[in-house]
Amino acid sequence: MNQEGSELSQKVGQLKLKSSDGKNYLTDVADIESILRLIQSIPSPKAEPFKLWFAKVGYERIEETEDPELAFDRAMKTYLQKGYSREWINQRLKSIEVRKELTDEWQEREMKEGIKYTILINEITMTWANRNVKDYKKYKGLKKENLCDNMTNLELVLNMLVETATMEISKKQKPKGLEKNKEVARRGGSAAKRAKLEIEKQTG
Repeated sequence: MNQEGSELSQKVGQLKLKSSDGKNYLTDVADIESILRLIQSIPSPKAEPFKLWFAKVGYERIEETEDPELAFDRAMKTYLQKGYSREWINQRLKSIEVRKELTDEWQEREMKEGIKYTILINEITMTWANRNVKDYKKYKGLKKENLCDNMTNLELVLNMLVETATMEISKKQKPKGLEKNKEVARRGGSAAKRAKLEIEKQTG
């Protein structure tokens, strides 16, 4: 990497990892982006399939910027390959659209992507589901997996309800600052919580 003039090699660090002999040794580590870049530099025929895959994925991403609908088509195919039903997939894709509308509204309210989004999503989830995102994932037995990808149809509908309600209240109230936006998130969450409690009452 240094010979290529890449500064990426500076991102390679070392951590003590357990070896096959059960002992911990300092081992070279890097993030995913750096690992993929390293693979591109390997002058070996064995690395060629990976390089071809990178080129294919890159091409697909360029296509998606020209025609965003392609991203939905690929998402549909990916979910089908994972064994999800078409009904669930349609709900999931709709939930992605709803989340995007909500985050657009948060941007209007000057809530920047990142930690503030995380705080607000946690606020919403805590209100309607009685647990924050971390605890919800733990309840579902998840680690790095996406929480919404592991929701039932009903959970997705309730999650869309709370996010739509939060967005509509925000448009009406036009909250300023994180605390006011958290208050709106809780109000949106309360709407879905009432629906959830009523469904639980009717179904046991």
